[in-house]
Amino acid sequence: MTGGSALLTLYRGATAGLAVFAPLLLKRRERQGKEDALRIGERSGLASRPRPPGQLVWLHGASVGEAIALLPLIDALRARNMQIVLTTGTVTSAGLMRTRLPQGAFHQFMPLDVPQFVRRFLDHWQPDLALFAESELWPNFVMETARREIPLALVNARLSERSSRRWKKLPATIGALLGRIDFTLAQTQEDASRFTGLGAKNVSVPGNLKYDVPALPCDPLVLSGLKSRIGARPVWVAASTHEGEEEIATAAHARLAQRWPNLLTIIVPRHPERGAGIAAMAAAQGLAVHLRSRQEDIADDGSIYVADTIGELGLFYRVANIVFVGRSLVLYGGQNPIEPAKLGAAILHGPHVANFADVYRDLDSTGGAIEVAGIDALGNTLAELFSDTARTRAMARAASETVEQMGGATGKIMQAIEPYLTRALPERD
Repeated sequence: MTGGSALLTLYRGATAGLAVFAPLLLKRRERQGKEDALRIGERSGLASRPRPPGQLVWLHGASVGEAIALLPLIDALRARNMQIVLTTGTVTSAGLMRTRLPQGAFHQFMPLDVPQFVRRFLDHWQPDLALFAESELWPNFVMETARREIPLALVNARLSERSSRRWKKLPATIGALLGRIDFTLAQTQEDASRFTGLGAKNVSVPGNLKYDVPALPCDPLVLSGLKSRIGARPVWVAASTHEGEEEIATAAHARLAQRWPNLLTIIVPRHPERGAGIAAMAAAQGLAVHLRSRQEDIADDGSIYVADTIGELGLFYRVANIVFVGRSLVLYGGQNPIEPAKLGAAILHGPHVANFADVYRDLDSTGGAIEVAGIDALGNTLAELFSDTARTRAMARAASETVEQMGGATGKIMQAIEPYLTRALPERD
């Protein structure tokens, strides 16, 4: 037995023993709002619906971003009459997928990586093909899927330099895991090189699925009402913000409001449950603040509007042509800028964008995005863009054209998985 296999065997035994503690863990997460009480059995591999007849492809993405990126691929697979089960691990992603998945595709929560739960999940769903997004490498799932000879691939695969360095400390273990994966479809050449260096086989670079994701939807009636309420006021959006970034956004607002008294700043926190705390922070600074979750209206004067709801980014991206994309002024690696770019927004971002380095590199180089490093840079750049609407429109146009030109990954991925679709198991009754 190799060192890598020995460590995986040890992991398998340790996680098997954790099954007895799983109900306590899940109950605690439920109290924290991190689990859906009505579907908590899915986390133990207990399906909440029957397996549909026909060939079935199982796709997995960790959370919201990964699940959304898989949507173009899901649409393409549905066009081939494949049944789809999509798993994610978060309540937020589950809620979003209720409105975004096409007919014939459905969501389940990903079971914990416990051997008993894994077997229960696979016994029920019996997928003909498994596609894991980015770098989701749950050992028990990988090993059990391989044992059952279910083709398994990484799609839209991404691996940071930091993660690669960590895995290099356990070369036999990562080699044993990646050796069980049939093929890897990477986002960039850099990602492909890292996977290859760790032992992945059949690695290719079809591109990033996120470029193919349709523009975020919104309710046109709600959009019309919101635009009418805002009118001609200067407005910008701070989207997907994390702790520490809202303070920067409100400080920038306070400075800008001295020049534009009717300025509207819309803050859309990445975690909506933080909305009340953000509103309290802004109010403590003496700012007028309104909370969407409380159905508070947007005021006529300069104010902060905290949009602490789920699934409405498409709405707010359409009412502002300047968007700051969060998780980038703090050390978390950035959020996806493609969504606002597709909807015609000039993009601002902080320096910490390692998770989407290639996307921001393209946007920055074409003039569709600008890096801002703090309150001064954010405030000054916003002031310049509010003062020069022609420049703002040019930025927005460059951002939109850039992401449009980078599309096409879905078709290439479908070509790569075609042999696995045609050799899938016969139709089930």
